[in-house]
Amino acid sequence: MSDSNAKSASRGERRSGFQVGRILGFPLRLSVSWVFMSLLITVLYANRLGEILHLDGAARYLAGLGFVACLLLSVLLHELGHALTARHYGIGVKGITLDLLGGYTEFEHDSPRPGVELATALAGPAVSALLGIGSVIATVLLPNGTIVDQLAFQLALCNIIVAVYNALPGWPLDGGRALRAAVWGIKGDRDAGLLVAGWSGRIVAVATVLVAVWLYFAGWYDVIGVVFGLFVAFSIWQGAAGAVMTARVRSRYPLIDPVRLARPLFTVPAGTSLAEATRRAAEAGHTDSVLGVADPDGKLIALVVPEAAAAVPDQRRPWITVETLARGIDAVATIPSSARGADVVKLLRGDPATPYLVVDGENVVGVLTVMDVVQVLDPAALKAAS
Repeated sequence: MSDSNAKSASRGERRSGFQVGRILGFPLRLSVSWVFMSLLITVLYANRLGEILHLDGAARYLAGLGFVACLLLSVLLHELGHALTARHYGIGVKGITLDLLGGYTEFEHDSPRPGVELATALAGPAVSALLGIGSVIATVLLPNGTIVDQLAFQLALCNIIVAVYNALPGWPLDGGRALRAAVWGIKGDRDAGLLVAGWSGRIVAVATVLVAVWLYFAGWYDVIGVVFGLFVAFSIWQGAAGAVMTARVRSRYPLIDPVRLARPLFTVPAGTSLAEATRRAAEAGHTDSVLGVADPDGKLIALVVPEAAAAVPDQRRPWITVETLARGIDAVATIPSSARGADVVKLLRGDPATPYLVVDGENVVGVLTVMDVVQVLDPAALKAAS
């Protein structure tokens, strides 16, 4: 199986394994799981080929290694289909990784429009289908009962399965990305497409389990095949659930208005104790305000970190000055009051307790933290609902 995911800065890195070089300018990595799977396939295929062709000893395992090498090349070509298509449309590629489930390609950013998303998603399965057809032709032309004939047959089977399975319309499969592109093109909403593809991915995951169990009782799968099928289904379910969650969170982006969410700023002179600053804020009716520190001229010079202030025990508050709990104003990031939705999320990159100044030109509108935005998005409630 293979899937290709565009990774934005907000979703973190998926990179794993170790880099083994570059292919057509793309960094190429192998994961430890791929090494394990290669060894397993070598042993299993060596035994199978040995029984079919009556091979003994080292010949069996050399044939097994040959199959793994051809399989590695097939997966790599599949991922190159994604990567080269993305490059054609100006989408940067971070690299290609081959892992337990086949491989994945990391993009610098999402596709700019549905047509590009569709072409990039289907490029991989198209390559696998062509490899499968080519292997079928080779099987027909090669003499029966030879190692190369059996290799061609197994590669035909593997590539056709990869092409068909990856084209299924469920996230995070390539067909799921194609489904997102189709819904996006029809509705004009990328996240609506992601939600549909995520739910469809859950259906594909359940269907994978049912088919794996059916193949086992039908005698086509052994226990190892069933376990692998269950692992694939679990991985798809996780990816699909993540897609549903992401789509639901993004649907609430329009609610992110930094001016409305910002807490007011209450400024006190440097040297004021935390207890006195809190008392003054309460007296002025600013109990929810963030404390600021001003110089003798009344200029804002620092911002008290709310979590740091909350962590000070009551008995110590009269002896702790506000500036000891504050961050210099030059070190405080700002968010324009005109920013909305995803633009605000992109600007929030620090510790959840880190304060940000919401500014309108030179004027400070208020103070915002990551947690203020998280409460709007409410991922915990969304996760429970999913």
